Amino acid sequence: MSAVHNQRGVAILGIYVADLAFRAPHMPGVGQTIAGSGFAMGPGGKGSNQAVAAARAGAEVTFISTLGRDAFGDHALALWRGDGITPRVSQVDTHPTGAAFIYLNEKNGDNAIIVVSGAASLIGVADVEAAADAIEQARVFVTQLEQPADAALRGLQIARAAGTITVFNPAPALPFDDAVYPLCDFITPNEHEAAILTGLPVTNLEEARAAGDAFLARGVGCALITLGSQGALLHSASESVLIAPFNAGPVLETTGAGDAFNGGFAAALAEGATPRVAARFAAALAAISVTRAGTAPSMPQRADVDALLAKA
Repeated sequence: MSAVHNQRGVAILGIYVADLAFRAPHMPGVGQTIAGSGFAMGPGGKGSNQAVAAARAGAEVTFISTLGRDAFGDHALALWRGDGITPRVSQVDTHPTGAAFIYLNEKNGDNAIIVVSGAASLIGVADVEAAADAIEQARVFVTQLEQPADAALRGLQIARAAGTITVFNPAPALPFDDAVYPLCDFITPNEHEAAILTGLPVTNLEEARAAGDAFLARGVGCALITLGSQGALLHSASESVLIAPFNAGPVLETTGAGDAFNGGFAAALAEGATPRVAARFAAALAAISVTRAGTAPSMPQRADVDALLAKA
């Protein structure tokens, strides 16, 4: 399985949803209408956020997904066009583009969320096979579990057969076929997802190493477990190293930090960085993103990441 010599950039399979956030003093009861104090609409969906992060980090990015033929779909296409992302996206008339209703308590920040994946719930094996050339031509392939798991499995199979580096972000931590594990050059759960998938507690570095061993035993090449403010553990048969977190300033919003990390990691791998260097790059990118509001809008440009790395 030799790699295609002209492989370059990153291919990402995932979903886009429009995030609709409403601020109010409390949730309305059934049959009740209340006045809110704020509204914001922004781009969301793990795959789309990761694509934006990778593109702004300097990677050539292709994004594979399904959208509805509607205003939210137009927003998605405009977002990707603005960041130079190549969409390999089908649009359907039968389902709307995915959307999330987000209630934010204006007093304490508590939230409640309803997500409808819409058209992205239709992403299947045939859609992934139709975009096989994009996966085979990429140096790195990334997917998650917001679209159906059988589509993720097929994408990883195509990537592995082409010698493309595979990065699997098992988020959300939903059930999937164990056949996925041996197809992963890298698995990138956060501590909560690692605990759910391995059945082991992950509250400190030693526990994270034990979870890393459990992933390796299932056939994963390398586990990269993000540990929030503790940093990230890069754990393979040849090394087990804690990637220290970066301080880029006061934390404003942590939503999307995992997507920032995954997008940055993929972009660095696509440039030929070693896993350790790529993980440091990812940690720096994520550290900047949490100092800014929003998910995709918070993703920094390459120059910002390079500046933070140079300071450290």
